[in-house]
Amino acid sequence: MTVNIITIDGPSGSGKGTLAAKLAAHYQYHLLDSGALYRLLGLSLHNQDLLEKLDSELTKCAEIATNLDIKFVTTGAGIQVLLDGEDVTQTIRTEHVGEFASKVAVIPELRAALLARQHAFAQAPGLVADGRDMATAIFPEAQAKIYLTASAQSRAQRRVNQLQGMGLDVKINDILANIEARDKRDMERAIAPLKPATDAYIIDSSELSIDEVFKLMTNFVDKQLLVN
Repeated sequence: MTVNIITIDGPSGSGKGTLAAKLAAHYQYHLLDSGALYRLLGLSLHNQDLLEKLDSELTKCAEIATNLDIKFVTTGAGIQVLLDGEDVTQTIRTEHVGEFASKVAVIPELRAALLARQHAFAQAPGLVADGRDMATAIFPEAQAKIYLTASAQSRAQRRVNQLQGMGLDVKINDILANIEARDKRDMERAIAPLKPATDAYIIDSSELSIDEVFKLMTNFVDKQLLVN
């Protein structure tokens, strides 16, 4: 049985997570937030004082990646993320945990350790996979590939609004610098760099609302699934 797969790739703050969840609900598909996996691994390694020892403790870090105790629990308010039984839904969305994830994501051995876990999400009736290399490396067979981007300035402002909504005191210049540094690291990494798949539908969300982007996505996906 063919499992329909929709991938949404793009840089941090482009709106991938929100739109992936909306698409998954719309089509009644499973949802994979691959960025959460890397954030969870980064947080776990940080908690165990291993994040700064990735080179010397690589075997141990890969073993932790393979055996991460994580759960995604659907609730009325969205998706709750548990790490070792602890609710880390808000924690993994903070800027510093995003930095942890970006450091982890450049290590080939750690990416390989998380690969099988990501593939396991592809179950009937379908999957919406959100990340940075879903279409290019993890699910190149996907029927509908979307690359969602936005200017660094607009993404920084969205992050500021999101973090301030969580009660955090943040400055846009700091957020912008972090986003630009992460973009550079993600785009220049040797393994599965951030870039659109050759057959991806590219959407720039800088000046578009969530509803406008969602409409563009569903129009594209409906055509692709009909064709395939």
